[in-house]
Amino acid sequence: MNLRHLAAAALAILLLFMPLPALAQAYKYYPPPLSYSNAQLSGKDFSGQFLRTAEFSNADLQFTNFSNVQAEGAIFSLSMMKEANFHGADLTNSMLEWTNLTNADFTDAVLVEALFLGANVKKMKITGADFTDAILDGAQVKQLCETASGVNPKTGVDTRESLGCR
Repeated sequence: MNLRHLAAAALAILLLFMPLPALAQAYKYYPPPLSYSNAQLSGKDFSGQFLRTAEFSNADLQFTNFSNVQAEGAIFSLSMMKEANFHGADLTNSMLEWTNLTNADFTDAVLVEALFLGANVKKMKITGADFTDAILDGAQVKQLCETASGVNPKTGVDTRESLGCR
C-alpha cells in the first residue's frame, strides 16, 4: 500500500467518526425532545432551561418552577400543575389541555397559539401574559378576563386584547 492509499484510508476513518456539520447544527438548535411523561416532579426547579418540545404529559408538576424557560411546543397535557411558576416563560405552541392550572403563575408568559381546552384556569396569575391566537373555550376566556391586565414585556401585546376581553 502506497502513501496515497494510506492517507486516503486515514481520512475516510476520520470522517466516519466526525459528526456531520448539518446534523451537529440541527442538534444545537433542536435537540432531541426530553420526556418526563408520568413523572413525579412536584417542586422541581426547571427555571431558565431550554425545554423546546419537551413532554410532561400526565405528570405531577405542582409547585414546579418553570420561570423563564424556553418551552416552545412543549406538551403538558393531563398534568397536575397547581401553583406551578411559569413567570416569563415562552410556551408558544404548547399543549396545556386537560391540565389543572389552579393558582399557576403565568405573569409575563408568552402563550401564543397554546392549547388550553379542558384546562382548569381557576385563579391563574396572568398579568402581562400574551394569549394571542391561544385556543381557549368561552368559559375560560370569561374567567381569565376577570383579572387580565398588563402588557407582555417581550411581545408588547396587551393581555386583555390577546384574550379578546370586552
